[in-house]
Amino acid sequence: MEDGKYFVLRKKAIPEVLLKVVETKKLLNADRKMTVKEATDRMGISRSSFYKYKEDIFPFSDGARGKMLTLSIEILDEPGLLADLIAVVARYHANVMTIHQSIPVNGLASVSLSIEILSETGDLSKMVDEMEIRPGVKDVKILSRE
Repeated sequence: MEDGKYFVLRKKAIPEVLLKVVETKKLLNADRKMTVKEATDRMGISRSSFYKYKEDIFPFSDGARGKMLTLSIEILDEPGLLADLIAVVARYHANVMTIHQSIPVNGLASVSLSIEILSETGDLSKMVDEMEIRPGVKDVKILSRE
């Protein structure tokens, strides 16, 4: 994959028109009888904007099945915290492929976690959000989605 071909952004960094394209796609999938014009009118965007971006934006979890997700996580050196993170992965029905934890320095450890995304895996963005809010987790970064 060439550098710069794909990017991972937080929702707040995405222009409103692109978010409306995603919502338009959801409307069309939910109601197969709805026309593109009806859906774009409801979302307040032009049909040309929809067609321009519809193949280029999708929620993080869409199309991810059967692929790998690699996370870099900075955690406090606390007993059971890594086990808690792995339990989050298990609740979302993903498969941990590799774990690498550095030796803690100044009470912080870096964890690299590679996860296989299965057909039954839940919403990946919610899984990452759940990891980020756990006490003792300082940072979660998505390194790659292959």
